[in-house]
Amino acid sequence: MGSVGREIEAAAARMFCVGFDGPAVPDHVPELLRRGVSGAVLFRRNVEGSTEQIAGLCRDLKTRAGRPFLICIDQEGGRVQRLREPFTNIPSMRALGRTGDEALARELGRVLARELRAVNIDMDLAPVLDIDTNPANPVIADRSLGSTPELVTRLGLALIDGLQCEGVAACAKHFPGHGDTAQDSHHDLPRLPHAMQRLESVELVPFAAAARAGVASIMTAHVVFDPLDREFPVTMSPAVLTGILRDRLGFDGVIISDDLEMKAIAAHFDIAEVVTRGTNAGVDLFTIGHDSAVQNRAIDALIRAVESGRVSRDRLAESALRLNRLCHGFLRPPLERVPPGVIGSPEHKAIVDRIASAAPGDAATGRDPTEFRPA
Repeated sequence: MGSVGREIEAAAARMFCVGFDGPAVPDHVPELLRRGVSGAVLFRRNVEGSTEQIAGLCRDLKTRAGRPFLICIDQEGGRVQRLREPFTNIPSMRALGRTGDEALARELGRVLARELRAVNIDMDLAPVLDIDTNPANPVIADRSLGSTPELVTRLGLALIDGLQCEGVAACAKHFPGHGDTAQDSHHDLPRLPHAMQRLESVELVPFAAAARAGVASIMTAHVVFDPLDREFPVTMSPAVLTGILRDRLGFDGVIISDDLEMKAIAAHFDIAEVVTRGTNAGVDLFTIGHDSAVQNRAIDALIRAVESGRVSRDRLAESALRLNRLCHGFLRPPLERVPPGVIGSPEHKAIVDRIASAAPGDAATGRDPTEFRPA
């Protein structure tokens, strides 16, 4: 491969964040690192339970990459937290929402950030800013802070501030709102009929506030919003990502896709179309959490799209600038050992206990809807 070809490969690969199985770096990941992927997303299948194991895995990834390398994880609280004991057991966002306490939400964000930073993790794929407006929603429910835009905005911004002031990037999700769906995008492609007036008064409110407040990243929902784009889900829609998120809301941080192996995407669209349309729509970083063959096919497809002119090199450069800015703000050299007295500390547990006492009987139970395996 010539220098131009290698340059295009690196620029295309930069737009991917990959997942893998197991508690150590598997054999296929070094090739993805060589190609230039931006980061890794960790799941519970990567965690053996030891704090030193997860810290060592992150350190190994960063060292092997030999360049700024982003480690992401879903540590929301409640049903969706990859890191369990001995990490602090974070309550559901519904429990936090019932306190109505911004100061407590900010402190919880700090707790999350301190414990993630202690094991070399740079980004928390949280908070959920979806509004819990549909009791039949199978995937959001107690992951939401509440049923009103005002409450979700107040506490969501406090969580973001707590995370980011402690040096961990936050990710507001799932834009422009997954709270009123009756289907789970891990398994189906939800559609919503809401008019723009409804979106502006409900779903978009917390995301607009997060964009103004400087949230590092925003994650797309694999949902079709019929009045905005009847053909493509948000992850592939320029009308939504460029027209609404970039132009109307003024967000210039990193736009991250939800996992492209979720059936809302994988069962309806070819991966080449997804990454080509998604890049042109405004996505800066695609997550592919499982299959190395899909990860490599997606990179190859984006390279071909650039070489054929369907995606401009300038568009990749825009994403590179945003990713550089995020890395400059939130990546840290890996720690050689886990700092003592941070993970599961009495101080952190006391903050969680304050939430539990203010919202008794709200402990999260049930299946984690985000730990799925693609067919």
